[in-house]
Amino acid sequence: MEPIGTIIRDELMRQERTISWFARKLSCDRSNVYRLFQKHSIDTALLMRISVILNRDFFAELSGNLPLNNKEERAAE
Repeated sequence: MEPIGTIIRDELMRQERTISWFARKLSCDRSNVYRLFQKHSIDTALLMRISVILNRDFFAELSGNLPLNNKEERAAE
């Protein structure tokens, strides 16, 4: 799975938004945004804010990558 920071960076680029714009929306410095892009995991409250800012459900995307067993296997345990 691709790191969440990379996914966020790619979405920001896809929307043709600047780092400065994103930093203003998050109420942080640009340097913090660059550090965010390096992260493999982030706080859920922060991810919620980012999802709203970029109008993209990152939670659904991440949960779609979960290696869940099928129902029969879980019932047998």
